[in-house]
Amino acid sequence: MDILQKLLAFLVVLSVLVVIHELGHYWVARWCDVKVLRFSVGFGRVVWSRRFGPDRTEWAVSAVPLGGYVKMADEREGELAAADLPRAFNRQSVGKRIAIVAAGPIANLVLAVLLFAGTFVAGVPGQRALVGDPPPDTPAARAGIRAGDLVVAVDGVPVRSWQDLRWRLLQSSGQTEAALGVLRATAPGKGEPETRRLSLAGLAMTDWEGNFMPLLGLMADFGAPLIDEVVPGKPADRAGLKAGDHIVAIDGVAVRSPADVASRTNAKPGVEVMFRIERDRAEFDVTLTTEVSEQGGRRIGLAGVRLKIDPAAAERLGVTVRYGVVEALGEGARKTWELSVFTLKMLGRIVTGDASLKNISGPITLADYAGQSAQAGSLVFVGYLALISISLGVLNLLPIPLLDGGHLLYYFVELIKGSPLSDRAFELGQRIGMAMLAVMMALALFNDLSRLF
Repeated sequence: MDILQKLLAFLVVLSVLVVIHELGHYWVARWCDVKVLRFSVGFGRVVWSRRFGPDRTEWAVSAVPLGGYVKMADEREGELAAADLPRAFNRQSVGKRIAIVAAGPIANLVLAVLLFAGTFVAGVPGQRALVGDPPPDTPAARAGIRAGDLVVAVDGVPVRSWQDLRWRLLQSSGQTEAALGVLRATAPGKGEPETRRLSLAGLAMTDWEGNFMPLLGLMADFGAPLIDEVVPGKPADRAGLKAGDHIVAIDGVAVRSPADVASRTNAKPGVEVMFRIERDRAEFDVTLTTEVSEQGGRRIGLAGVRLKIDPAAAERLGVTVRYGVVEALGEGARKTWELSVFTLKMLGRIVTGDASLKNISGPITLADYAGQSAQAGSLVFVGYLALISISLGVLNLLPIPLLDGGHLLYYFVELIKGSPLSDRAFELGQRIGMAMLAVMMALALFNDLSRLF
């Protein structure tokens, strides 16, 4: 059932994003008076089709559901009737061709703006950015941050939740420091925030790919984390841990959030770890040997538990980030822009070797995350849909032949030189693009299988 749910969620995500992408091409092609012959969801053999509209466009579902296409009248793909020649794609001005090709990725980005705006109107639940006591000799401790401090801004940008704080700091990766606006625990909500300079220089680029907050000494004080589920057959299960147990400490050090537990467990792959457990108001110690897993190019330890915040602490620290419709659209556009820029930065880091190739994911990982987000609730699923829509839009704008960005590159070259690329140059570009995409797909599938097994 779990596999079926993930597969269904993945097909919903893929279908929505492909339809919106291709509708972008279709609508602008119609606006430019280009004749559309077929609108297909999927590639390969057509398994279902119907004809609609003044041009009798064929609306089709094809056998391979990993994408789609809009087929327009084009003399390069066959002989056309004399009446259709003025409406052929290849006879349009460069500006119109650029608009038609760019419309698909832009439609995905617009969809992300609307989806994010919808979540902001509905209200996104989160936790206040209230900081626990930072461990000694961490950047947060050296910056003078204390338990109970409330972070309200990063580099002058307001922070309304713990999730906001993490995202703002992630965007600061590569900088030497970040300026935190902090309200002191002694007088929360009163007076002007104090500025604390948080050093980021000690983190390597690979650190940003994992749970970097504890490395900075920033840990939320949610109280002892509650075990929500013990994964069967994993170290925690073999050690006798149960759902409903509180994890009080690990190796004698108090833990105050699920992230705290994760960071301490991840830091000890394949070694014995002592958990202090509270059950039925009694405390006792349990020793387990963590399971070794590889994530982001490094070995980490896993105990095999899913944690949640104690409901009493969640109620005390909970916050709902909500905006009005107009403000939500602005916030949705801002978040879409920031995620688009961040996606490009990550791709650049992968190319330069500053980020691991393991960050490239394929359909198996996407299906897994789609299923998990669907299980987490409608708001999480909508947010995931927006995130993948941004990735699809940005990736399609890359100047790689076969992608929309590759065609845009050809048209911009045509604008500069005053004539289309030669057939030989076009064919060479297509071959290079096929090779690049084949390598990327193979790498993504390899990473998927590595995570799976």
